[in-house]
Amino acid sequence: MGRLSVNLCGIELDNPIIPASGTFGYGYEFAELYDINVLGTFSFKGTTKDPRFGNPTPRIAECTAGMINAVGLQNPGVEKVIAEELPKLKQCFNKKVMANVSGFAVEDYAYTCEKLDKEEQVGWLEVNVSCPNVHGGGMSFGTNPEAAAEVTAAVKKVTTKPVIIKLSPNVTDIVSIAKACEDAGADGISLINTLLGMRIDLKTKKPVIANKMGGFSGSAIFPVAVRMVYQVANAVDIPIVGMGGVTTAEDVVELMLAGATAVEVGAANLIDPMASKNIIDDLPRVMDKYGINNLSEIIGGAK
Repeated sequence: MGRLSVNLCGIELDNPIIPASGTFGYGYEFAELYDINVLGTFSFKGTTKDPRFGNPTPRIAECTAGMINAVGLQNPGVEKVIAEELPKLKQCFNKKVMANVSGFAVEDYAYTCEKLDKEEQVGWLEVNVSCPNVHGGGMSFGTNPEAAAEVTAAVKKVTTKPVIIKLSPNVTDIVSIAKACEDAGADGISLINTLLGMRIDLKTKKPVIANKMGGFSGSAIFPVAVRMVYQVANAVDIPIVGMGGVTTAEDVVELMLAGATAVEVGAANLIDPMASKNIIDDLPRVMDKYGINNLSEIIGGAK
């Protein structure tokens, strides 16, 4: 293993950097800009059982040190992802990819995960019970320990690959939900997804986003991510994928000290498509600055 290597649920990553779902498409778009094989892996666009057009427009609102989005899980559906997107991805990415899955019923999650579990290139299933901008599912599962555990158990029954449950920060007690998922068989926890935010247009005096509210992301939410990763890391015995406002290599080290095994980079990719690569390139410098020999040795070091 190299200095930057980590092991996520039994699969070794060359480095802990993972572009987050919804900010990296299905990978091949970014492959036109740089060799995406430098990444640890990436989490592809949120996939549902059936195709989704997403929410009405406008879907994006800018805000200080971040953005609000209410795209609404627009995707072609799992059948097309398997038939069209994964073959294109295989042409430019030779590592295992993380499949991000959403649903509107427990059966939806199980169906989609079972399909993706059979795909050779899929290494992990990141099950999103945390999306704040869709109706009838998503975050409604992630705000209740019993519901999150039910989704976890249903997915584990039909899959063989590591299942990482992606949790919402829009809750009072993140630890109880994480522990419920662990008890139900989750192999890892992914957090945090976006906070719930809103902007109002002063000229029209109406919400900027057609959906009224959406997911608030960007560097402004980083301290919330550090706090929640730290809390969950001290409560569970399974790996954590940390995310939320990560923009620098220093942020990566901080989240790993809080307890993250790997770190996802989200909104930063939308600001600068080279963001994830730049963070990887800068990690050795930051490690040397703070006397870190191997990243795997600092996981949870701030406990």
